Amino acid sequence: MRSRYFELYPGLCVLLISLGAIARKAGAPCARCPRNAHCTNATFCRCDSGFTSLSGQTIFSYPLEVCIDINECGPPLNVFCGSFADCHNVEGSHYCECTSGYELLSGETKFKSNMENTCQDVDECSLGRHRCGNSAHCINVRGSYKCYCYHDWVTRSMPLNDLNTTICKEVPFSWTPPSGVNSQSLSNFFGKVQQLSQDFNPALAKDTIQDLVQEVDKLLEKPGDLEKLTRSEQHCVATNLLTGLEDVLRGLSQVLPNGPLTLHAPAGTELSLKVQEQRVGNVTLGQSQAKMLLNWDMMQESSDLGPSVVGLVSTPGMGKLLAEAPLVLDTKEQAVLNETHKDLWHRVSPVLLSDVNSVFLSNKNTQNLSSPVTFIFKHQVIPGPREEVLCVFWKHGQGGCGHWATTGCWMVSTRDNSTTCQCTHLSSFAILMAQYDVQEEDPALAVITYVGLSLSLLCLLLAALTFLLCKAIQSTSTSLHLQLSLCLFLAHLLFLTAIDRTEPQVLCAIIAGALHYLYLASFTWMLLGGLHLFLTARNLTVVNYSSMSRFMKKFMFPVGYGVPAVIVAISAASRPHLYGTPTRCWLDTYTGFIWTFLGPVCTIFTINLAFFLMTFWILKNKLSSLNSDVSTLQSTRMLTFKATAQLFILGCTWCLGILQVGPAAHAMAYLFTIINSLQGVFIFLVYCLLSQQVREQYRKWWKGVKKTKAKSENYTLSSRVLSDDSKPSMEEL
Repeated sequence: MRSRYFELYPGLCVLLISLGAIARKAGAPCARCPRNAHCTNATFCRCDSGFTSLSGQTIFSYPLEVCIDINECGPPLNVFCGSFADCHNVEGSHYCECTSGYELLSGETKFKSNMENTCQDVDECSLGRHRCGNSAHCINVRGSYKCYCYHDWVTRSMPLNDLNTTICKEVPFSWTPPSGVNSQSLSNFFGKVQQLSQDFNPALAKDTIQDLVQEVDKLLEKPGDLEKLTRSEQHCVATNLLTGLEDVLRGLSQVLPNGPLTLHAPAGTELSLKVQEQRVGNVTLGQSQAKMLLNWDMMQESSDLGPSVVGLVSTPGMGKLLAEAPLVLDTKEQAVLNETHKDLWHRVSPVLLSDVNSVFLSNKNTQNLSSPVTFIFKHQVIPGPREEVLCVFWKHGQGGCGHWATTGCWMVSTRDNSTTCQCTHLSSFAILMAQYDVQEEDPALAVITYVGLSLSLLCLLLAALTFLLCKAIQSTSTSLHLQLSLCLFLAHLLFLTAIDRTEPQVLCAIIAGALHYLYLASFTWMLLGGLHLFLTARNLTVVNYSSMSRFMKKFMFPVGYGVPAVIVAISAASRPHLYGTPTRCWLDTYTGFIWTFLGPVCTIFTINLAFFLMTFWILKNKLSSLNSDVSTLQSTRMLTFKATAQLFILGCTWCLGILQVGPAAHAMAYLFTIINSLQGVFIFLVYCLLSQQVREQYRKWWKGVKKTKAKSENYTLSSRVLSDDSKPSMEEL
């Protein structure tokens, strides 16, 4: 028995030694550790790299614990792979990969972090990794590509080599003739256009364009029965030719290779265009009679594909169809011409001075360009001193016709044989010349204005000094007259010295605002004067005038200077651009803005008229009961005279300005100028020279001046006598 145990002993020792060695080996798998985990310290388990325990413990001994995968691409780790790359999680790890349309510089497909990111855009078009058919144009975009069909070609997606491939189906160009126009010449022209459309081949696009330009040139050189159409029908035909030619050339030119193209027709029609894939810098297109400069950036929207095209077509024969075409001026330009040429402008019939030049771009949205386009037109006729040059464009109207317009276009400069224009939109452009009879200013009116205002300034200054220094007439009425004289003095002085200073525009607007305020303040003080006169008449039977005097003194300055300030502030805040015109620094008279001045003036005149009538009514009914201090006939007559003169000065003169219309306009202009320029003289006459107290004060001042002068002469004579007496004494010495 014992011998059997001794026989088993060596094998048992070997087994125990082996198990001990395995147990002592650190990190060896243990049967009790879960999947994706390993033993540590012989008794504990730890999850493998890329995994974590469900309980969140790093080291655990619980036999039912589970190790789960860590999502490195999600929170809380959120591994950042860099731009144009995505993070992908796998069991126990993760990797980064470039997004579709990008690849690593090394050519590898996977990487670990943004530090290894070298993703760059793949040019599928140049590498041939696109699904655009041979008839389509591949355009590389960031991260992808797009298939582009030329103008008037239809995009189709068709299976090719088991893949959906974009192809383009050719569609011939079309040009619809104008409706309602019966012309054999026009029918023949559109028949030839139809034939060109049917025979169109993209490879021969240049020849098609040349043939089309020549057909237009022939039609305009010999319009045939088109000349027998009415003017409105001719304008409709011209509109159709201009728009149709632009649309067809826009489509055909996009089939052309990159680069410039210039074509000349025998009768003078010219085409200059440029096709360019990259839009960089400026582009200049020149012809024999015109030049255009624009920026490439305005020519294509971000969503547009394909090459950028810009073209300029000159059609000198189009002027035959556009004869006597109507002209619609921009509001501001209309105001300038009306201001300059008065009522003669509407009689003007403008004539075409240059060739008609049409512009077309690959981008049809050209109504509000980011930067203006510059045109330089050459013309054989030199505008004279009585001829106005206008930069115009042909605006398409309802019914297929159109008219010349100036909105969005302005003249930069003009010389003898060329004119430079700028426009913020694109269409068909030209230069018009308008001849008119310049209405010279009446020199007699100018002389009357300057002489009358100069005399009024002197009288207003004397009146203001009288009201200020004459103590015998100091009263509320005198204060009103003083403020009126000061406002009129400043207004007339500013009118004489600055009414024609139209540059700079900001200064002109300030001058116009100051004149607006000063004249409104003058009328407001006139209103207060009329109110005071009415209150004086109403209180003729009342002995105590203190309440009326306190009322006027308390409110006259806030009303006299505050009300005009409020009116001008509201007007300037609402429409500041209407202060100052191109010809004078005054309010705009063609938009109704002048009523911010005429409205208050008419209101004040109406109120003063009411005060005048009520004053006369009071004087008539209460003459017998007047207070003894004011009941003399002389005082009553003077009060009535002042009321009449006040009404005349306070508004009747300005009403003549509104009546300058019709056959009597010239006479009314003379009356208006004479009476208003002498307004200061009337004030000095009525309130100073016709006042007995003022005349007595003038006599006292005159006597004082004479007395002072006499004393000065006596002193001088005495000095001379003493000097003569001293001479003999000196000789004796």
